[in-house]
Amino acid sequence: MEIFKGENALSFNERFKSDLDCKLYLAELMWSQGYSCLKCKHDKATIRKDFSRCCTRCKHIESPSSNTLFHKVKFGLKKAFMIAFEMSATTKGLSSIQMGKRYGIKRQSAWLFMQKVREGMKSSGKSPMEGKVVVDEFVVGGKEANKQGRSYDSKKKKVICAVELTDKGKVKRMYAERIEDFSAKSLRPIFDDHIAKEADVVTDEWKSYGVIAKDYKIEQIPSMNGANFKQIHTMIHQVKSWLRTTYSWVHKGHINRYLDEFCFRLNRSIFKQTIFHNLMARMVQSKPAPYKSIIVSN
Repeated sequence: MEIFKGENALSFNERFKSDLDCKLYLAELMWSQGYSCLKCKHDKATIRKDFSRCCTRCKHIESPSSNTLFHKVKFGLKKAFMIAFEMSATTKGLSSIQMGKRYGIKRQSAWLFMQKVREGMKSSGKSPMEGKVVVDEFVVGGKEANKQGRSYDSKKKKVICAVELTDKGKVKRMYAERIEDFSAKSLRPIFDDHIAKEADVVTDEWKSYGVIAKDYKIEQIPSMNGANFKQIHTMIHQVKSWLRTTYSWVHKGHINRYLDEFCFRLNRSIFKQTIFHNLMARMVQSKPAPYKSIIVSN
């Protein structure tokens, strides 16, 4: 297939002029490795006008958007593609209110689909960070206090992040996750999910990291009011500014998806030419995310 490359909106609109263009792209992604019927596993199918596949044995029809994160999109695939394109190519991001006005859809519909896009942006965890990795925590929400250190304010959302650095000390990759508290039990998952056991990890002198150091190569050094952690503090500042200026408020049950969105774009900042295609492939490979699975009650 001819993959879409670039960040140019005019080129994007020229490539995806209709829902049918979008269906063709999804079909080529979905069946790039061949066809297998979901019901009977037969490997032969006829191609319909809308690029759906009809099994030649059991006659089961499968559309290019079925069983993906595009499943049952109510406002058309073209608008869905445009929203996904903006979320992957726009550095600052857009709120669901802005997106709804932009494409003439309800704010709730825009919000729900944007959450599905963020599901596609979630890391697979298959490429753990290596080399030098810096780990620190921060809080989101509530009144900003001009002080260093951990906040135990129950209204604030606590987050741990890890940044992989290049040999020149530049940020290469970043991952972040919400945590309940600053205990070793809460801090541990980001190590297991995203950091290789061989990585040279640097943290501040918080005692909980000392517990995790039994299984990881961790060097604990004084923070010096953030002077020893400039790169990761710069990224923390960018995350907090992005959340505050774009969304103003984020529910704690959804914050991981927003963190996934930020990290997805950052981690692919040198692969902007293929970032949209990469996202499309992920959304096709992901299972549908129904409304009930996205809405949280806590």
